[in-house]
Amino acid sequence: MTFTSPVYGVRAVPIERVHANAYNPNVVAPPEMALLERSIWEDGYTQPVVCCQDEATGDYEIVDGYHRYRVMVTSERIRARERGLLPVVVLDKPRSDRIASTVRHNRARGTHAVELMTQIVTELVDAGMGDDWIMRHIGMDRDELLRLKQISGIAAVFADCGFTGAADDDDPLGAF
Repeated sequence: MTFTSPVYGVRAVPIERVHANAYNPNVVAPPEMALLERSIWEDGYTQPVVCCQDEATGDYEIVDGYHRYRVMVTSERIRARERGLLPVVVLDKPRSDRIASTVRHNRARGTHAVELMTQIVTELVDAGMGDDWIMRHIGMDRDELLRLKQISGIAAVFADCGFTGAADDDDPLGAF
């Protein structure tokens, strides 16, 4: 018997049939949830939610993708566009293996390396994208954008910023 990866069997499942598990340790802060909602709105669902299916009820329990699921539950515009159907792939594993899968999925995502994020910001600035565009489209606040610009050491990344005096707590880029 040959193995077939679950991603080749994506199912469109009514959101009402999908439920969270009780063991996911992953937490996403509100700014990242807003960015995820924006990403799904602009790009659609590009990754299915990983679930197991309860044979008795036919319902699905999430193994990975809880936050993609939450976006559909909380975003009326996405739920309407997707007609209430969530893309799901199914793992057929016992509970302990599903728990391990959840942790592996979460830990495998890693974090964004500062150096690579600095390169991305520099590239976007070089492409003519302003601070507001960068912050809105890649989910950065002004403090993070300022830090990455400072790390880059390239004066050009500050070219579209007018000097207005000292920065204050409410607007760290105010000095530029």
